[in-house]
Amino acid sequence: MTQKANVNSFLAMTLSETRFLDVPGGTIAYGVTGPENGPLVVCAHGMGDTRAAYRLLAPPLVQSGFRVATVDVRGHGESSTGWASYAPEEVAKDLLALVRHLGGPAVLVGSSSSTAAGPWAAKMAPDDVAGLVLISPFVRDAQLSWFLRAAQGAVTHSPLLWTMYYKSLFPVIEPADLGAHLRHLKATLKQRGRMAATRGVIAPTPVRWTEPAKDVRCPVLVVMGDRDPDFPNPEEEARMAVDLMAPVARLAMIDGSGHYPYQDRPEATTEVIRAFLKESVSA
Repeated sequence: MTQKANVNSFLAMTLSETRFLDVPGGTIAYGVTGPENGPLVVCAHGMGDTRAAYRLLAPPLVQSGFRVATVDVRGHGESSTGWASYAPEEVAKDLLALVRHLGGPAVLVGSSSSTAAGPWAAKMAPDDVAGLVLISPFVRDAQLSWFLRAAQGAVTHSPLLWTMYYKSLFPVIEPADLGAHLRHLKATLKQRGRMAATRGVIAPTPVRWTEPAKDVRCPVLVVMGDRDPDFPNPEEEARMAVDLMAPVARLAMIDGSGHYPYQDRPEATTEVIRAFLKESVSA
């Protein structure tokens, strides 16, 4: 099977074999694959995305012996809409509920906005969190001009504009199946309540995880693409994240990668994450 065919088959699998977990306030959709006795890895995507974002990372982790659960964050994908809050503390509670449901502990993998939930979960329930992988975390709130704030407002109200913005986050390499993923995102975001959930993620402030960062005791891997267009200086942002959780955190910069290194540089990103997982838990 070619790499592209393998990607497409996994995308179809993640979208069809959906399980649901009721939590306070709604229902969380997720998919899980891998050996029943494998160390658990729970992956949460960023705002405006779905669990299909992990279509390139999950299969090689499963092949390495890990049990991988990919989650549609509240309000996104196939999870229910209309949540009272999309704050990272609440997302952390959802992830912990899934970890307990599947039989943890687990390493939590977060991308972009969902990285904020990881440190909250590690502080709330350290026995349930074996480690954290934070991909493209925001340490500082963006200081936007009135024009950029208006542009942000437009993007978070339009599925078309959102997918155009999403595409711009791959400034060097585009995944072979990016077009298919963008069509999937656009169709999903047209559903009632999906764009509201996207806005809800950043409604109060996008940076909330720095508060519990000092209390994180589990191993942490910060992953950042060196060409991430969301940051003026990606490496500086990443090193600030590492410093907040010293000495338990380490940094992996991915050369030639944008905001989603597990999509545009999946081999290099998988290598560093797999090595971290094997050190953190026994596969």
